Amino acid sequence: MNIFTKAVHVGDRRKPGPHIPVTAPITTASSYVYETMQQLDDVFAAPDSGYCYARYDNPTNSGLEELVTALENGHGTLACSSGMAALNAAIQTALLDRPKRIVAANALYGATISLLDKLLDPFGVPTTYVDICDLGAVERAIAETKPGCVLLETISNPLLRVGAIDRIAEMTRGAGAALVVDNTFATPLLVRPLELGAHMVVHSATKYLAGHGDVLGGLITSDQEHYAVLRQVSRIYGPVLGPFESYLTMRGVKTFALRMERQCANACRVASWLATNPKVGKVNFTADSAHPDAATIARLFPKGLYGAMISFELRDAGRAEVFAFMDRLKLIVRATSLGDVHSMMLYPAMASHRDLPPKQRERLGIRDSLVRLSVGIEAAEDIIEDLDRAL
Repeated sequence: MNIFTKAVHVGDRRKPGPHIPVTAPITTASSYVYETMQQLDDVFAAPDSGYCYARYDNPTNSGLEELVTALENGHGTLACSSGMAALNAAIQTALLDRPKRIVAANALYGATISLLDKLLDPFGVPTTYVDICDLGAVERAIAETKPGCVLLETISNPLLRVGAIDRIAEMTRGAGAALVVDNTFATPLLVRPLELGAHMVVHSATKYLAGHGDVLGGLITSDQEHYAVLRQVSRIYGPVLGPFESYLTMRGVKTFALRMERQCANACRVASWLATNPKVGKVNFTADSAHPDAATIARLFPKGLYGAMISFELRDAGRAEVFAFMDRLKLIVRATSLGDVHSMMLYPAMASHRDLPPKQRERLGIRDSLVRLSVGIEAAEDIIEDLDRAL
């Protein structure tokens, strides 16, 4: 079934009784009763056979999880209360029966780096950072550290680097480790990491999948090997998504492929315009033929779909000049998120990578002149006009 069709139909019309709701209903019960104790005992023994407690499972969540599993072509999905909760649960699942060591891309979302350095490392889970686009360096890091988990983003935040997931998956599997991929920027419309050999895929559901700026949530889609452990981890500490958020996310997913297709097309037009503007020093965009990972992108991405994220540097600008530029924006929303139907701009040095020391940001290429643009579904000419006026 085509992904556009999956997005519309999967997870709905799950029969709760003689009637069948057209869309998945919101179920708010925290616990469930059965006619006999034996039935309840059977559910406790095999949680997938029914519902007993909302920390374990919920009918609304199950519909969303079934839907995202289909989009990612996985074995099962867990809906979580945020993208970071999902990432943490995925890492815990990966490391439960493996060495407590991580090899991670050196270009990651700032909160992900904080999770690795400020929470996991003090508990004896060290991380070795590596240029994920340098396959030789990745191979050496895996051989030297013998990690239990390898972590990367499909499209890195905010410089939009793209690693060869399939080849890294081969190295990871050869070492007996688990590969966890944050697929938020790419979405399953562009890349499905499980098909390339990853073990678990994480999304911030807040972004492209829900897509309307009204949901906080996360998702983990797993292969068969890790799914039972993932559910066990979830049942113990309960990072679960609420039923209202599951419903909103599921409603958003129905149009995500259409939205993403439009956003990708808009981003190509906006990036091309930015590249010709004399006030812009550098543009990072995955459709650029001069992109350092162009060969990998051409191999892994569908033709004509390159994502809807752009980052660019203002020429000869510092913090004050960037603030003034962003203050002049009228259409593009200045906010800390991405993937919404409206275009959004963020200043990484202030927001997504604020907690990183300035020298570390500079080493990663996240300079004070850099801004990140999430392109929405508006008319591309209106987005460009707003940028032109602000520049």
